[in-house]
Order: sequence, then C-alpha cells, then structure tokens
Amino acid sequence: MRRIARSLAKRSRLAVGLMSGTSTDGIDAALVRVRDDRPGLGLRVLAFRTTRYPAALRTRLIEAAEAGLSLADATALDVRLGESFARAALALLERADVSPERVDVIGSHGHTLVHVPPSGRRDGHTCQLGSGDVIAERTGVPTVTGFRGRDMAVGGHGAPLVPYVDHLLFADPTRARALVNIGGIANVTLLRGGDLESVVAFDTGPGNAPIDDAVRRATGGRRRFDRGGRMAERGQIDRVRLGRMLEHPFLALDPPKSTGRDVFGRRWVDRFARGRVAPEDLVATLTRFTADSIADAIARHAPRLDDVWVSGGGAHNRTLMRRLAQRLAPARVAPLARGGLDPDNKEACAFAILAHETLAGRPGNLPAATGAACPVVLGRLSL
Repeated sequence: MRRIARSLAKRSRLAVGLMSGTSTDGIDAALVRVRDDRPGLGLRVLAFRTTRYPAALRTRLIEAAEAGLSLADATALDVRLGESFARAALALLERADVSPERVDVIGSHGHTLVHVPPSGRRDGHTCQLGSGDVIAERTGVPTVTGFRGRDMAVGGHGAPLVPYVDHLLFADPTRARALVNIGGIANVTLLRGGDLESVVAFDTGPGNAPIDDAVRRATGGRRRFDRGGRMAERGQIDRVRLGRMLEHPFLALDPPKSTGRDVFGRRWVDRFARGRVAPEDLVATLTRFTADSIADAIARHAPRLDDVWVSGGGAHNRTLMRRLAQRLAPARVAPLARGGLDPDNKEACAFAILAHETLAGRPGNLPAATGAACPVVLGRLSL
C-alpha cells in the first residue's frame, strides 16, 4: 500500500500500456514517462514491443469475438490472456532494463470479447478479456483494467476512449486536426482548436479487419494482411460491391457510435466474397471501402481540416493512405509520426496515459465522444 500511496502523490509516473486491438495481431506494450503539464501532458516513450499471438490463439480470439463463448470458456480465456499480458509487460521491461518495482502503474485495455453499445432503452454491455488481477500478481505492478465499463455505467458507449488522450497530446488552438486510427476497426478524433468540449470522436466503421480476412482467404492463410497495400494496388475496384458496402446502415448513424467484429467480421465479408470476384479485386474493393467510409465520415463532421494524422496498421498500407490523401485534400494526410509519435504504439501509450489519469483521480472519458451522461474516472485497480 505504501507503493501505491507514493504513486498517487507523483506528478510524473512511469507507466506501461498494454493493447490488443480488433486486428488481433498480438499485444502491444509501451513503457512511457507521463508528466502532468496541464493543460497538456508530457509524454516520453522509453520502449515499445509487440508480442505476436500464436496462430491457434489468434484464431480462437477471432472466433470468440464473432461467435461467442460459454461462460466457463470465457473465464478460462480471461485468465489465459491475463498471463499473456503479464508476460508481454515483463518482456518489455526486460528489454528496457527497467525493474518492475520502478513502474507506477500498468494500464491494460484487454482484448474485446463482447461490446454492445446502448441503443434506445437498451443498456450497453461490454467484456474485455485479460485479468487485471493476474497481471498485477505476475508483475507486482498496480494494474488498471476495465476502462470501458464505467463510461457505459453512465450511459456511454465505452468507446472511443483514446480521444481524451488525443486532445491532451495533439490539440492545437491554431489547427483543425483529425487523428485517425486504423486497426481492425477505424476511428477518428476531430480536434478543432484547443477546446476539450469541441472534440468529436467516433468509430467510422471497419478498418483492416475485412481486408485482412480477404487476404487470408486469397492466400490460404499464408498471409495475414496486405503488406504495403500491394494486393489492393494490383486489384480492380468492383463498383457494384463497393456500392453495396457503402449502404451499410452504421455509416449513416450520427455519433456517438461504436462498432466491432460482430458487425464487420468474417460473416460480413462472406456476403461480398460470394460469386465471381477475383481475390485481388475483393481486397482492392474492401480497401477502397475502408478509405471512403473514413473520408466520408470526416467530411461530414469536419469539412475543413489542416492535418490528418493516421496511426495503427492502416498507416502502413500505401494504397489506403493514397486514397485518403485524394479524398481529404487539401488537408495534409500523413502517418502520426508527423505529430511526434510512432503510429504503431499510439494506442498502447494511450492506455498508459489513461491509467495515469485514473491514479490521479481524473476522468478519462469524453462524454461528447462516448455519449456518457458525465465525465467519470475510468477503470478498476488491481493492487
């Protein structure tokens, strides 16, 4: 308890962020130094590491997200992933030559098994796997998990949560800026000046998940994603299929809104893989759909932008990035590195920062982004 008391008194903390996204590639782990420097935040990234999921576990997670699990299987997987997250954190600290005793807090998003946002009179509910108790026990570091639940308890979607961090790190009173993260699902944060109340953020729809699925189909599982967007570049856009994709009702919803693999997973891709379509054409069409759905969402809510900074795996897809640049001109579209942060480690860093905010007793949600009734302190702390 003395350790957590010392951490609570600090303005500068050493934190680890852990993230397993909807692409289900593995666990991203970031070691950061976070310094209170209100109205902004000081961030120094000290180390980053990705631990890839074994093929069998990755398949299990994808199937679980799309088809569900029994309660017994879900709780067993929760413990198994807690062990995996703990090992990822310890491997990161070993690489950085930092003792776990020096770390103030771990923030782990976990891996989403179920996420159903509220709708009308129906309450939302969510479940992220990766036991915080296991992580804390194996590492010896106080651990914050379950970030989404508190926001949903006050009527929010529990997502997106990264916009609060986007504002702290990237808001500029002189620039209109969009922060786009393209993981399995794509989301955007619109920063129009330095005012927290003006932030707009939401999931735009699918990101890499359908593209990755089409690549696995085309290659018999030999490839997990379209490296550099090369397959999409060789393919031809199927205009009929693209038009049907763009008719999806989620795209027409106003924020706040969030989605996941249960909506844009393998079963959704199945609808467009039927009939006569060359594998490269399907990949090209899905890539165009991801780019256009993101661009349409941004244009609807922010018709004038100075910068569009992209993070996540989609930042490495040149075909996808080229289409975004065409659609969003004259805004300057670039990887998040333009803003001083590696596009691969943004979300892991974000959950380190959110854990820092939890220890400080500060709300980490943005009601304008999630639809929550009020700001709340996020997460559950395992000591």
